[in-house]
Amino acid sequence: MSHRSDVLPVADLVHDPDEANTNEFDPLVPRPIDRATELPLTGVLDEAVGDIAKIFAAPADPADWPAWREALAAWRADARRRIDYSGAAYDDVTSRWTQHCASVALVWLWDERLFDAEAQRFDVQRFVDATADFGGFDGVVLWHAYPVIGIDDRNQFDYYRDVPGLGELIAEFQRRGMRVFIDYNPWDTGTRRADHDDAAELALIVDELGVDGVFLDTMKEGDRALVRALRESSLPRALEGESRVPNVRIEDHQLSWAQWFDDSEAPGVMRAHWFERRHMMHSTRRWNRDHSSELQSAFMNGTGMLVWDTVFGVWVGWNARDRSTLRRMLRVQRALGDVFVGGDWVPLDGASGHALDHGVYASRWSTDELDVYTLVNRSVADYTGPALSAEHGSGVLWDATAGRIVGPEGVVVPARGVTAIVREKARGLTTAPDTTAPDATPQDATTTAVTEPNSDLLRGLLAEAAADAPSADSSFPAREAVRRIPAAALLAAAPADSVVIDAATHELVVRFRRRETGLYGEAPYVEEWKPLPPRLHDDRSLEVTVETGRVAVARREVTRAEFDRFVVDTGYAPASDNRFLLAAQADGDAVTCVDLDDARAYAAWAGARLPTEFEWQLAASDGAFERAEPWVWNWTESEHSDGVTRFAQLKGGADYEAQGSDWYVDGGRREPEFCLKYLLTGLGISRSPNIGFRLAWDLEDES
Repeated sequence: MSHRSDVLPVADLVHDPDEANTNEFDPLVPRPIDRATELPLTGVLDEAVGDIAKIFAAPADPADWPAWREALAAWRADARRRIDYSGAAYDDVTSRWTQHCASVALVWLWDERLFDAEAQRFDVQRFVDATADFGGFDGVVLWHAYPVIGIDDRNQFDYYRDVPGLGELIAEFQRRGMRVFIDYNPWDTGTRRADHDDAAELALIVDELGVDGVFLDTMKEGDRALVRALRESSLPRALEGESRVPNVRIEDHQLSWAQWFDDSEAPGVMRAHWFERRHMMHSTRRWNRDHSSELQSAFMNGTGMLVWDTVFGVWVGWNARDRSTLRRMLRVQRALGDVFVGGDWVPLDGASGHALDHGVYASRWSTDELDVYTLVNRSVADYTGPALSAEHGSGVLWDATAGRIVGPEGVVVPARGVTAIVREKARGLTTAPDTTAPDATPQDATTTAVTEPNSDLLRGLLAEAAADAPSADSSFPAREAVRRIPAAALLAAAPADSVVIDAATHELVVRFRRRETGLYGEAPYVEEWKPLPPRLHDDRSLEVTVETGRVAVARREVTRAEFDRFVVDTGYAPASDNRFLLAAQADGDAVTCVDLDDARAYAAWAGARLPTEFEWQLAASDGAFERAEPWVWNWTESEHSDGVTRFAQLKGGADYEAQGSDWYVDGGRREPEFCLKYLLTGLGISRSPNIGFRLAWDLEDES
């Protein structure tokens, strides 16, 4: 049965094997669904398998590679015929940029490299400078709502629309040549409903913000209504699915993630990109500290990378070696992008036997003007020697990643790294004579006769490459989440209506739900494949030893009337806006719609400070400790920053609880031991009708 590519099937599947329970698998080992798919060299691959495969594995024996390439070509022709594939969407000039969008950063909107928390403003130059080691980005995904959405009734669209100056930020990225994506969270069904259905609301917001594309969180593909709405917005917006998009949807999804793809030892072929060369893919493994495998798979496929060095508040920074490899890749892909998109791609072709013996593989990309060879070194030792076979190694060759001509000693392919070799066909198949040498004759031929390539583009590429030596440093660039120490608020005696904590060493149990945010600075998963329940969102506990001085903690939260009196007496205005004054609250209610800085300002005025999360927990174990009705979370003096992400711990729970998805922030009434890691935003976005605070005081020693 034939299916036209413009007939969109319903995206809601009864069973999605990508979301299967992972309890039975070793988390450090790829699941069967992540592993490369064997493509029969003879016979037919089941279309139910082939049309959604992640990577087609390469045969281990090079003697089988010609037959494998023939099988790949036959599979593609058959797959296109079966669905009557046209590829017309890729001819649209408004979306051709997707074919060259090789490097995309997934960025928390409030990343401290982008948002200056002290000045309360966005700074794109600051972000560009801080991430220059990655070689620059072709696009950014501005992640915004998760993991804080669900603290109250704001929906995913509110979390974009409520940000002052967001449109200007997006325009600044675009002026610098970067495409901007926003993300869509289909699981956001339990917050307030927008004026339109999700598809229509998303189409409206992409027009309002002027973004270039939409990343489909947790979705391989958008449904019929979503695709149509984004096609019919003021400009067609590109769609990028998370993980493997099936063949039938490649027509209307110009990009996708190559997430949790396990390649074969001899690099295989990414199914979606082989099916449609213009479909850009971005390799990523979010919890990895070694990205060399993803980088090599991408380079051998002419595809891109998703850079994600902070996963929802958890630092998972890239090592210097992998950043260096990415820069080497991107220079070649950007300078020779038309070759990778439109040239003749021959997988696993051209490597010398010596290179293959040392774990170095090559693929060839050719046009009438150039041959480009992408090489990867699977071993942990540098390779130096002849890279190309005699059939491919003649003529003048340039090492486009080292910035020099390839001499008789061959090339260096760094350990777990990449190299690119370029031949200009206009040079012919023999080198030019060195007529400057003494007694030179026309028969004399040496590579020293050629000092630079013909092409200005290639000359520029080589110059940039020569100035950037590769790094071999694969150590993890750790960051520490440093706690902000509160200023003392010393009193001689405990205030009335307070709970006193004695100076002591306390053994506490802290409970939390393990989300992708972790709890403090730790990564909840390291070098793991896809975490799913029951290892994701499971209840965890942590034993901590805490030393406190003698502290008094207020029995009850600060009320609305008390906070309003502070505003009147001081003329206090927040750094961003007056959103906190808009809350409809009775005088005796716990004041809400105040962020951490508002709470600190009140505490300083009152001669107090906020309790730490541990002081709050200790005080809450006292029978005199009170909770105002309705319950709201309490801010604590627990701000941490690793220079990229700021967060604080909320205590106590709230009566509000978003329903319908585990991705929402925790809600409901919680025991004193429970902590919620809450990522701090800016410009008033952290204010919520479900977060209040109480005071604490440092007491003089009774002795």
